Amino acid sequence: MKNKPVYGIQSVDHALHLAALLAQEGPLRLSEAAERLGVARSTAHRLLAMLVYRDFAEQREDRRYVAGPVLRRADAPEPVTELCRVALPHLQALTEAIDETTNLIVVVGDQARFVASAEGHQALRVGDRAGRVLPAHLASGGRTVLASLDEDRVRALYERAGSPVADVDALLRDLRRVRRRGFAVNDQKTETGVTAIGAAIPAPTAGGVAARAALSIALPTARYRRDRLPEWVARLTATAERIARELVDDRA
Repeated sequence: MKNKPVYGIQSVDHALHLAALLAQEGPLRLSEAAERLGVARSTAHRLLAMLVYRDFAEQREDRRYVAGPVLRRADAPEPVTELCRVALPHLQALTEAIDETTNLIVVVGDQARFVASAEGHQALRVGDRAGRVLPAHLASGGRTVLASLDEDRVRALYERAGSPVADVDALLRDLRRVRRRGFAVNDQKTETGVTAIGAAIPAPTAGGVAARAALSIALPTARYRRDRLPEWVARLTATAERIARELVDDRA
């Protein structure tokens, strides 16, 4: 399992976290950066100034910060700031209820990007995963999002040269099972000792960001119990539905 180093340097951690947010989520205001890191505005300003100096960030005319030349990719980052704002309190409530780490995931292409986490409190736990990227066809949350797509879109993603999926028909069969069940389990497919349960966030609008978003519960495999799966799935799907409803209300 990937946990924070015992002697981690907090300022470095904050700077790297901030760089990941800019690369994966898009424009951020100073106040939003401070809130996401849990630091004072003055601290966030110093961190952003250093990222700008090193070309990891740029400040636009509207005062928002965006990824700089070092981080910029050909594909535009997902505009998920609003999704994170709505989802984080629900993630934290879910973590408090089950005392396991929960995650918000956005699927971009064939990648599952972890954009927020609420870490559990147990000594043996899965650490904060914000900023990590996993193959969507293996990650629990990624598979639930893929299962919501038309099968032709899935084929277009994976029937190509260099595809990470050798048997697309087998993947489609798995996604049909995920669609029927309403959840997916990743039992150590991406990390030894970690099991995750994922559920997609129902899309509030066609083509909206939440149409490609999911939640997951990640826990040490040693604590995973099949008899608790119905409880975990019920809590997970209820949380996903609450987030979807709140997104709809905010847009009304």
